[in-house]
Amino acid sequence: MRRRRFLAHTATGIAASLLKGASIRAAAPVHFTHGVASGDPLSDRVILWTRVVPGDFVDRPIECVWEVAADEGFSQIVARGQARADRYADYTVKVDAEGLLPGRRYFYRFAVGDSLSPVGRTRTLPVGAIERFSLGVCSCANYPQGRFHVYREMANADIDAIVHLGDYIYEYPIGFYDSVYARETLGRRVEPEHELLVLEDYRARYGVYRTDPDLQAAHAAHPFICVWDDHEIANDTWRTGAQNHNRGEGDFADRLWAARQAYCEWLPIRARPEQPIFRAFSIGDLADLIMLDTRIHGRDRAYDYRKGSPVHRDLGAFRRVIADPGRTLLGIDQEQWLSQRLSESSERGATWQVLGQQVVVGSVTLPRIPDAAFDFDGASGYARSYVSTMQKMAVHSLPLNTDAWDGYPAARERLFQDLQRFADNPVVLAGDTHNAWAFNLSDHRGRPIAVEIDTPSVNSSGAEGYICLPPSQWAAALRQANPHLLAADMAHRGWTSVSLTPESMVAQWHFVDDVLNENYRSFSGGRFTSAAGSRQLVRA
Repeated sequence: MRRRRFLAHTATGIAASLLKGASIRAAAPVHFTHGVASGDPLSDRVILWTRVVPGDFVDRPIECVWEVAADEGFSQIVARGQARADRYADYTVKVDAEGLLPGRRYFYRFAVGDSLSPVGRTRTLPVGAIERFSLGVCSCANYPQGRFHVYREMANADIDAIVHLGDYIYEYPIGFYDSVYARETLGRRVEPEHELLVLEDYRARYGVYRTDPDLQAAHAAHPFICVWDDHEIANDTWRTGAQNHNRGEGDFADRLWAARQAYCEWLPIRARPEQPIFRAFSIGDLADLIMLDTRIHGRDRAYDYRKGSPVHRDLGAFRRVIADPGRTLLGIDQEQWLSQRLSESSERGATWQVLGQQVVVGSVTLPRIPDAAFDFDGASGYARSYVSTMQKMAVHSLPLNTDAWDGYPAARERLFQDLQRFADNPVVLAGDTHNAWAFNLSDHRGRPIAVEIDTPSVNSSGAEGYICLPPSQWAAALRQANPHLLAADMAHRGWTSVSLTPESMVAQWHFVDDVLNENYRSFSGGRFTSAAGSRQLVRA
């Protein structure tokens, strides 16, 4: 009897490990547990992804077939191949479907015998003269903080690709940085329940996220072009460590390897775990989308305002450290690579150079706000501490966020020099802050350099949760203290559409009013345009 119970428990454990959060409604030879996805489109190929596990949950390899068709009924199959799913890649399948035509919409699926995956839609990048290309931009999705309505909105949007700027998952344990209602009432509980440290932890967390039907719908509808930010590894990561990592949690290099491995298994990205993820995509003669890694490849450690920071001991020393010309966010090799990509884009006649990267580029100086303006009724201890620290820093006109480019001003000036010298119409995209920002970027001489559009979060809470001011009042104070900040929304979750034509770039914020209830309202936020040749962003 004891042996039977042990075997049953073991079988249940194996099944749970293979399912990675997915639920199975009926017996089948195999189970496609997490939908399908595509990503990193080029003019002649695209990455296709799925996950398939044995129906009896016995750990063994699975041979599957992938197909790409010109029609949803798969009567016009244009590419086909075979792939293997096994435990070494967590039963994920990733193939580079080659031999496709440029600028075409395709349908794809996977099959194991008579068992079929859901059908996905994807698109290759165009070549030659292009009249319009549209991107959906998003970042920062926290499963236990609420629903992913934003992904559903993006799935239904008329866009050509989705650019995900990171924080696709969060590494935190259950009960930390989540919503009790979402966790307990909606059942949005994460696995494992502890903080992510090793490979199986990261795999399990991706598995839970990818069971979400709205995220699955977005992946099935559009190709994704992704980069990681910090929470795919640990909060406030740099190249050799993280704020949310300590010696008791083991070697950071091992943790980083595990995070990279799981990311490359679960995301439709062409790079392998040991490779850098900065890369570029040519969109006909219209644009080059240049994706950067501002988080781990070459980043020096950020210096913030937490207790124990040098800023509290010696303000002058803190300023000197921040201004050190040797500090880098990208790393010298990535800076050189970016210079080359910008130069090549201009030389080939592309109208727009779009930088997809994680953190805010525009400078944001802390505004001075009377203490009496803050409302601390019901505020958390974190909010009270945050406001107190910010008020102290505002007296010295320090930046709001030294984890962003504001903490690396010399590196930012080098970036601006490259954009001024090599780019024709640079557009900078960012995420990370959970709020929406729009900047006109200029160098230390006041010369226009680029425009910047920063997307709000999918559902991670923003500044409204800890500033203790009405969001509109906080946004107004930020704009008054920072004239180059054209607009900011400090209250809403959402995404951003970016539409490119030879004449202009148009960016639109799209918001949802609720991430906890099943019913919600979507609405448009700020709309901005930049004329080709202007390097200026204006409200549309």
